Amino acid sequence: MKETAPYGTWKSPITSDLIVSESIGLGGARFDGEEIYWLEMRPSEGGRNVLVRRTPDGSQTDVTPPPFNVRTRVHEYGGGSFTVHDGIVYIANFDDQRLYRIRPDEKPEAVTEKDDRRFADFVVDERHNRLIAVCEDHSGGGHPDNMIVAVDAETGQITTLVSGNDFYAAPRLSPDGNRLAWLTWHHPNMPWDGTELWTAGLRPDGTPETPERVAGGPTESIFQPEWSPDGILYFISDRSGWWNIYRWKDGQAETMTRMEAEFGEPQWVFGMSTYGFESPDQIICTYSREGMSHLARLDTRTADLKDVSTPCTSIGAVHVRPGQSLFSGASPTEPRAVVRLDTATGETEILRQSFDNRIDPGYFSIPEPIDYPTTGGETAHAIFYLPKNKDYRAPAGEKPPLLVFSHGGPTAAVGSAFNLTIQYWTSRGIAVLDVNYGGSTGYGREYRERLRGKWGIVDVDDCVNGAGYLADRGDVDGDRLAIRGGSAGGFTTLAVLTFREVFKAGASYFGVSDLEALARDTHKFESRYLDGLVGPYPERKDLYMERAPIHAVDRLSCPVIFLQGLEDKIVPPNQAETMVEALRKKGIPVAYIPFEGEQHGFRRSENIKRAMDAELYFYGRIFGFAPADEMEPVEIFNFK
Repeated sequence: MKETAPYGTWKSPITSDLIVSESIGLGGARFDGEEIYWLEMRPSEGGRNVLVRRTPDGSQTDVTPPPFNVRTRVHEYGGGSFTVHDGIVYIANFDDQRLYRIRPDEKPEAVTEKDDRRFADFVVDERHNRLIAVCEDHSGGGHPDNMIVAVDAETGQITTLVSGNDFYAAPRLSPDGNRLAWLTWHHPNMPWDGTELWTAGLRPDGTPETPERVAGGPTESIFQPEWSPDGILYFISDRSGWWNIYRWKDGQAETMTRMEAEFGEPQWVFGMSTYGFESPDQIICTYSREGMSHLARLDTRTADLKDVSTPCTSIGAVHVRPGQSLFSGASPTEPRAVVRLDTATGETEILRQSFDNRIDPGYFSIPEPIDYPTTGGETAHAIFYLPKNKDYRAPAGEKPPLLVFSHGGPTAAVGSAFNLTIQYWTSRGIAVLDVNYGGSTGYGREYRERLRGKWGIVDVDDCVNGAGYLADRGDVDGDRLAIRGGSAGGFTTLAVLTFREVFKAGASYFGVSDLEALARDTHKFESRYLDGLVGPYPERKDLYMERAPIHAVDRLSCPVIFLQGLEDKIVPPNQAETMVEALRKKGIPVAYIPFEGEQHGFRRSENIKRAMDAELYFYGRIFGFAPADEMEPVEIFNFK
């Protein structure tokens, strides 16, 4: 029999302890012959990324011993931090950013010297016994130089192959080793704005010759170049307004898919993959439409695309070999997992889950995709979660508090995949709205560009209007609305709280409050990002001042909790600390929790736990409910 208790006070088995002790991050699964490798980010080991090998008999072993941490800092966000070829593994190690080789049953041995260079997205060039990789050279001071290099696998000698542009990604060798393809782009573009796909022949000594631009430009985004087994170059382009699959054949681009769907993703990190070749004639791929992922098979002879049935609604990191495919998959009730697909039978097998799900589904809130009207007669998109806990019901007439999630990026997207963090809130009686505001990916280029020049306006309106839509619909308590976000989502959160009077509380996780500081001081990859989101700096300094919450603290009049890593190079702690001090002087309730050793995003289990519980404690105090969990109190200044 259900117990009657106010929203926010329900006791849940989805605790912060469970989340940090039993959940891991998964990424980068790929084949090497009959063996499979993937990365595990383990909060219980201080956020260390561990490379795991699975053998054909099903046994799993760690390839990288402590203290090795498989993570590159190229572009600061990394990705593409390992590769494996014929049993030999190459990794980038986080602490020293050197490349290491790991032979079977041997310890890692350094390939490169310890210097100011970082490497990512590497592939093995067997013919020349080398790695081809993206290199970021920080030796010159100021912003680093980016290039594509060759690294001798034995001596570590580094040779520059392609240079001169602002950014490079995705060096890919043709099957015969005679041609190299790569992506490049220039400031002020981000890779989802405009990139170019180039290819060049390789001389006998391995140096490129006669480079040729295949596709792309300032207003066309190219994603994941890939050579087919018979040597044809495929790629994904958004030239139609949607990321679709193309190939370069006989000197021209041929369209392989024609859908209002996204076969590509925003390239925030290296090594992303949404398709692969089972054979020259068959591609296994994933695409996203209306917030849901689909797995499909593409016949390259006929361009016929057929969906492949899986239980997953969120799919990524696709890698393929004859007869099998690997992907990262999740559903609304099953957590993220490394999944293997038998391409002949269609059967799937979970190889590793991010969380060993033993929780009764009676505690799970099922996501509801919603579309709602927003400013200017436009439509915005979000995922809505009602409170759900099989042991409780709310008192008659009470409506739940609403917590709006504002995602980072801001060029990112949220989907319907099982999310323990969301279930943490909903199982305690707090509704969640996960907003894909204008500018989010997954809805075509036009929707993505809705944020161009309007960051701090469109995203703010869409979050405010989403909360208002649910309050008007009668789903939530319009007097108990809160908003949270991290990084760019933290900026949206702070802008909503500063420039609107709809929400009663908020949480900023390493959120941007000073747009000028972000434009001046951030790393190279994002140093011109705001040109497109706000305007060129310093020419449009007025916009940076006008939209920055830090310059309008006098308009902020509701409680906020700030959670900040003290080693954050992307959003330095002084931004949060300035806001906190201003709120303290104003007499507004405010809390601040700094975390030693954390950068842009929390990785250590004790800090993730502390942040989640502190946020819940904060809302409980502000909204007047007592969480069932025992947790460390938070000092809230100006609160009695």
